[in-house]
Amino acid sequence: MHDSDPIERLAEVRQVIAGAAAQAGRPAGDVTLIAVSKTHPVDAIRPLITAGQRAFGENRVQEAEQKWPALRAEIPGLDLHLIGRLQSNKAEAAVALFDSIHAVDRSSLVTALARAMDKLGRRPSCFLQVNIGDEPQKGGVPTASLAALVAEARLAELPLSGLMCLPPADGEAAPYFALLAKLARDHGLAGLSMGMSGDYATAVAIGATHVRVGSALFGQRG
Repeated sequence: MHDSDPIERLAEVRQVIAGAAAQAGRPAGDVTLIAVSKTHPVDAIRPLITAGQRAFGENRVQEAEQKWPALRAEIPGLDLHLIGRLQSNKAEAAVALFDSIHAVDRSSLVTALARAMDKLGRRPSCFLQVNIGDEPQKGGVPTASLAALVAEARLAELPLSGLMCLPPADGEAAPYFALLAKLARDHGLAGLSMGMSGDYATAVAIGATHVRVGSALFGQRG
């Protein structure tokens, strides 16, 4: 699939999202497709922008700072999502650049983001990253500590959109997506950032509002 044209790949991914949404009785417009452009140069991103894609995901603040300010100045309406782990000392740079931050996973980061938002007068939407499989090597707040972090984020007046997860790589993703959806409902949060190139159709069927798709759009990195 990755030898095809990026515009064809985008159309295919959109079709899969629309089909999964329809089966779940949801409008396809409820799902934001985030094209994960990390490690890809501007030349690889432009065809997707030309084809109407507006939401893009980056993993690292520094890489995004090199690519996006010029593109944003040139093309209005781009929507930039930080999907990688964020160090507290980069909070201000992230608030300055991104429209959504998907990896809020600890108290120190809540504090740093709240301070940066007050200072800069920008309020990107925030997703709390949940370590949905409670895997020791992964980022994300443990499921048992989620309620406390939600309370802290609300107290700090972060614009909380929802929850994000990366399910364990070696099993069925669906039960983990269902658990994230339940946790979001329990905490009165509407946004669900879940699903990547291998499982985004499943995520949409279970209620994802944001899917983070890289290789299915850009091809595998050789």
